[in-house]
Amino acid sequence: MSKVIAGMTISLDGFVNDISGSVASLYSDFEAYQNTEPYKESIQKTGAVVMGKNAFAMAEDPDWYVDYEFQVPIFVLTHAIPTKQPKATDKVSFTFVTEGVESAIKQAKLAAGNQDVAVIGGASTIRQCIKAGLVDELQIDIMPILLGGGLRLFEGSETASIQLEILNVMNLPGGRIHLKFHV
Repeated sequence: MSKVIAGMTISLDGFVNDISGSVASLYSDFEAYQNTEPYKESIQKTGAVVMGKNAFAMAEDPDWYVDYEFQVPIFVLTHAIPTKQPKATDKVSFTFVTEGVESAIKQAKLAAGNQDVAVIGGASTIRQCIKAGLVDELQIDIMPILLGGGLRLFEGSETASIQLEILNVMNLPGGRIHLKFHV
C-alpha cells in the first residue's frame, strides 16, 4: 500500500532557505547525497510527487523536469493554473491542483498506484499536509549549518498535537543527518 512521505532539508536552526530565499547552502552535498540509500530508495519507491507552486517555480531552467530525479506525475498545489505549462514527457506530467491539498494528495495517490507519494515542498505544502493528517512519514534531513534567518519549516504551524515516532536516524556524507518519523 502506498504511503504519503513528506520530506525536506533544513538547517540546524530549522530554516528551509536563507534570508534571500536561496536553498543552495542546504544542498552543497547534493552530488554525494545522490549516492545515498535514502535518496535511491526515495526515487525507486515514489510513484507521484506533490509540490507547492513556489517549489515548482524555483527552477531557473524551464525544462528542469526533463532531468528531474522524480520521473513521475507531478501535482502542483496552486491557487491559479499557469497559462504557460511545461510539456509532458513520456514519464513526467504536471497537474495543477487548485482544489486544496486533500485533492492534490488524492490525485497523486491514484497516479502512484502501489508506490509512494512524495511531498517535497515547500514548507507551506508540507505543513498543510501534516495539519490535514495526510502524511504517513516525515523525512527531515538536517545540514550542519546555521542560516540565522529565512523560512522555517514549522513556523507558526499548529504542530503541538502531532505525534512522531522515530523510525530511523542516519549520518550521511557531508554531515547531513537523515531523520525518518512515522506521523
